[in-house]
Amino acid sequence: MELRDFGRLGRISALTLGGGGIAGVWGRTDRAEAIATVHAAVDAGVTMLDLAPSYGVDAESELAVGEALRQRPADHVLITSKVQLEVDGDDFAGRMRSSLRASLDRIGRDHLDLFLLHTQLQPVDGAQVPRNLRWRDYRDSVVPEFERLRDAGLIRAWGITAVGHPESTLAALREAPRPDAGQVVVNALDMAGDIFPWGDVPSANHEIRQVANDNGVAVIGIRAVAAGSLTSALDREVPPEHPAAVDFARAEPFRKLAAEMGETPAALAHRYALSVPGVATVVLGVKNRSELAECLAAEARGPLTDEEMRAIAG
Repeated sequence: MELRDFGRLGRISALTLGGGGIAGVWGRTDRAEAIATVHAAVDAGVTMLDLAPSYGVDAESELAVGEALRQRPADHVLITSKVQLEVDGDDFAGRMRSSLRASLDRIGRDHLDLFLLHTQLQPVDGAQVPRNLRWRDYRDSVVPEFERLRDAGLIRAWGITAVGHPESTLAALREAPRPDAGQVVVNALDMAGDIFPWGDVPSANHEIRQVANDNGVAVIGIRAVAAGSLTSALDREVPPEHPAAVDFARAEPFRKLAAEMGETPAALAHRYALSVPGVATVVLGVKNRSELAECLAAEARGPLTDEEMRAIAG
């Protein structure tokens, strides 16, 4: 598998195995299949696993990976996990350390390679949005604690899920100390779905990716298949008005184009994300070895041509 530059953490695989799929977020799976999928990914050259306490019931992604790595240690594999910080309350540093300790206990390691803020940022001007972090709390409390955790050796790097309000997300990428990495929505139709609650505000994913590149922040591509909307069929039941269902209907021309190109929609979506300039790694939402194999084969076919990229972007 291709290796790409990932800033402070060196070089990592072009594909990262995400924790959501193996924890049942994107359709049913079980612990045994999740563990087998982790082992298959590592065997195929995947060198980073992207987890979170919120993936699955009772932090299932971390528990499954912890068990997988106890069965078959793989010290070279990097582990990412996350912390959610709601707007209400204080002692952000204490909550960050508590979340980190719990994650490390479940995974069975003494440090994380990358610790990500899993909470969206409110606008810099202070407009209040429920369940989103105030800009001043991010700058004055969260960033300094990330830096302290790195200095203490409990994490090697830190980052953000860069899908907050575009104004604050871009500011976070520009202002020092900057995150080492950012998770950015990267998919063929630029669909953010239900993770972008900012109404008529444009998502600015292309600008976010460019600003991250310009400031040395490694880009982790997420939502390559737009929460399932860029696949052959949604693998979970959602009402017609759900963003994933709306996006799935809107993506019908993409599925037709994939067929014309001799690709499955999921494979083409992953090849597109892998071909976008400035993306260090693409997170897979696969939940079993079969879906993993499809993505591995797509990566092995190499990048799309400029003409193919233009045809998809339409």
